[in-house]
Amino acid sequence: MTLGPYWNLQVDRYDNVYVITMKKAPENRINVRFAQEIIKALRDIERELGPDSEGCVITRGNDEKFWCTGLELDEADTNPFANSDGFYPLLATLLDYPFPTIALLTGHTFGGACPFSLAHDYRIMNSKRGFFSMPPVNLGLHFPGIGSLPRLKLRPQVARKMLLEAHRWTGKEALEDGIADAIAEPSEMLDVALDKAREVQGRSRMGVYALLRNELWGEAAEKLRAISYVHGRRVSAPAKAKI
Repeated sequence: MTLGPYWNLQVDRYDNVYVITMKKAPENRINVRFAQEIIKALRDIERELGPDSEGCVITRGNDEKFWCTGLELDEADTNPFANSDGFYPLLATLLDYPFPTIALLTGHTFGGACPFSLAHDYRIMNSKRGFFSMPPVNLGLHFPGIGSLPRLKLRPQVARKMLLEAHRWTGKEALEDGIADAIAEPSEMLDVALDKAREVQGRSRMGVYALLRNELWGEAAEKLRAISYVHGRRVSAPAKAKI
């Protein structure tokens, strides 16, 4: 079964596992419309599965070169509330989602794509191609809570390398540092993700999955909700450099 149609997204179903494939050329960069389209797909899947049911969502890139390379930074030049209406609500939605989520990092994962992936419960990375790097320190970029997910989910030394050093991880290095939960050959990535999804899909059956996740990462979710859909004030300054 296929949900949609969606703008630059494809949603496929494998029993109780849904796969969202991002298809926004060339690098799946996130703007308001794309973020809201992913949220729409997530909500449609949630309604399709129904409350207190088994299920899991996988988010993947369309090819082996890119998963996502962050935000469309130029959008903020004409819309100062772009991230408040798009990126921050997307992260908050994932952190409050009632079903397990897996980021299938098919290729490069840069910039805002790093917290996007960290907002998922699990990450599976391409073993052959693609780097994971979050360079706000090199771009002069900050928003309240930008370090929450690295700090809460990763070892202190790894979070430091990510946020303050803009380190680039290969798949093997990301696995060793606990950023990725698994790595896989490009041709086997989807099968590995589906196996993981089937392993964890039953965790949502009792209806407390999101509540328990909030016990772990709730601080990050609160910070993101506090800057979502805010128009009365600027919640983040524009980047001083762009990639």
